[in-house]
Amino acid sequence: MGTVFPPHSLSSLLNIKPSPSRILLAPSLQPKSNSLFCSKPIVSSLRKNQTSSLKPSCTSWLAHAQQGLAALAISVALNFSPLLFSGNALASEFDVLNEGPSKDSYVVDDAGVLSRVTRSDLKQLLSDLESRKNFHINFITVRKLTSKADAFEYADQVLERWYPSVEEGNNKGIVVLVTSQKEGAVTGGPAFVQAVGENILDATVSENLPVLATDEKYNEAIFSTAKRLVAAIDGLPDPGGPKFKDNKRESNFKTKEETEEKRGQFTLVVGGLLVIAFVVPMAQYYAYVSKK
Repeated sequence: MGTVFPPHSLSSLLNIKPSPSRILLAPSLQPKSNSLFCSKPIVSSLRKNQTSSLKPSCTSWLAHAQQGLAALAISVALNFSPLLFSGNALASEFDVLNEGPSKDSYVVDDAGVLSRVTRSDLKQLLSDLESRKNFHINFITVRKLTSKADAFEYADQVLERWYPSVEEGNNKGIVVLVTSQKEGAVTGGPAFVQAVGENILDATVSENLPVLATDEKYNEAIFSTAKRLVAAIDGLPDPGGPKFKDNKRESNFKTKEETEEKRGQFTLVVGGLLVIAFVVPMAQYYAYVSKK
């Protein structure tokens, strides 16, 4: 049989201090620990962290929105920049008038359509003509005209502005090409007009400049006109110019006969579909009723 020791003897042997409040009370009746009282500050700190984490997300969203609006504003400005700065483009023809003829070249390419090779070839061809025949020809390209009705009036205005007196403009020639209107004009002083001849002047205006400009071959239009004028002044045979192609465009519209034919076919198809839509359900219903 085992020996039963009293409680005080066990506590004295094991040297354990009795703590009846911790031993006797049930867990549900025990007082709450300090850790539980600290739970509220922890929760509040978590909430603060959550709100603080939400603030950068909101600010980042606002930053992205501002960047998107800025990009949209830049794109709109770029798209509408031709409208905003159209005044400079429209004033180019007046700039040509005020600046006068080019001193180191025979070309005023305000439209920006001539290549460097064309400029070089024109300078070589026209400088040789001026050294031999004492005729100076200026070639001008502009995008569009607003002050004058056509290229002829503008060419006369340039001649009068650049060379006010008859003596200054007697042996001068002006060739104008308007790229947007696909037209050109040739004018000059009395000596220049007489040396070239009315036929060649009319031919270059009706053939070289408009035909090639219509195909946007501006370099060829200018240089072929220059060669034709130089050949006329030198008394050489006319090299000729391009002709308008008589390409008859086929119409996309159907004729009356084709329309009537298609209409009859369409009527037959629609009528057949209507018959099928009404007759087939009725036949099915009649077969279903007759079986009963």
